[in-house]
Amino acid sequence: MTDINNEIAKMFGIAFSLEDEMKNIYKGFGIDLKGTHGNENYELPVPATYVVDKNGVILLAHVDVDYTTRMEPEEVLEVL
Repeated sequence: MTDINNEIAKMFGIAFSLEDEMKNIYKGFGIDLKGTHGNENYELPVPATYVVDKNGVILLAHVDVDYTTRMEPEEVLEVL
């Protein structure tokens, strides 16, 4: 599943828009968000991991603005 317009990210409150300065930095690195996302929103999600049960209850959540900080797979597997 792809969340190109960040609709799901917005539901979880983790979508953010890039400021003009950041848009230029991304462009300088050759990152084409408009082309990749197919829109001109310049929105990205904060990196997050969720485990949601079949009733829509969030059993586990990990959200961190530092994209290098990730949850260990073992932690997710324990909840599953």
